[in-house]
Amino acid sequence: MLNVCETFTSIQGESSYAGLPCTFVRLAGCNLRCTYCDTKYAYEGGTAMTIDQIIAQVVSASTPLVEITGGEPLLQKETVVLAEKLCAMGLRCLIETNGSVDIAGIVGIPLVTAIMDIKTPSSGMSGHNDYSNIARLRHSDEVKFVIGSRDDYLWAVSIMRQYGIDGRCQILMSPVEASVRAETLIKWILDDKLNARLNIQLHKYIFGPDVRGV
Repeated sequence: MLNVCETFTSIQGESSYAGLPCTFVRLAGCNLRCTYCDTKYAYEGGTAMTIDQIIAQVVSASTPLVEITGGEPLLQKETVVLAEKLCAMGLRCLIETNGSVDIAGIVGIPLVTAIMDIKTPSSGMSGHNDYSNIARLRHSDEVKFVIGSRDDYLWAVSIMRQYGIDGRCQILMSPVEASVRAETLIKWILDDKLNARLNIQLHKYIFGPDVRGV
């Protein structure tokens, strides 16, 4: 059984898969409380569903791309089982994780892409980063830094260099809309010649910032 906040089908709004049709399985429960969190409704609650029930909903949507997110999906042990079964069906499975939980269980699954946050100081949660996860990342995985200030950006660059993330996997940098303009972050990335992707929340531009299920 998994505790599920919601399931829906839309386009993928972030990562290198942005713009592709995707079915989302948002699990309930999170161990962090980031200052900029836009899914606080997933902190608690949820509905208990069997893995077969979840898979049936995914199959009915007929998208080749599935994302398991939260909350923090890796807090629930059955998440790995769900991912294994989805991938055994030939589906590409993205798993968004906040970087505080061991990712070893998902990076061994060939069709899984781990999208792992490294929490920046403005999140208030940077002390929870599990930096040992970086060594587990594969070339097909992605690391996301959410940038809420110039200090966040400089901190992220220092972490990239300290842990050799550049070249290990895709790097995503996401501006916090209320405090860092996208064009400002682009300028920083270009000035420093970073090998990083600007990660805009495409779904918010299309459907609006407060709409759920998109």
